[in-house]
Amino acid sequence: MPAIECRSLTKYYGDVRGIEDVSFAVEDGEVFGFLGPNGAGKTTAIRTLLGFLSPTSG
Repeated sequence: MPAIECRSLTKYYGDVRGIEDVSFAVEDGEVFGFLGPNGAGKTTAIRTLLGFLSPTSG
């Protein structure tokens, strides 16, 4: 069973896409890096996973 599982996570700010259809799983004891260019949605994804933002879907 994954420690973190994310399926089809999507967050829109009105008509602006923050993240769309993000899916991944992190197993117990696994080291996971969250990398990408500026504006890719890394912070939005993490804030949504932590419950600071409500997802649009997923």
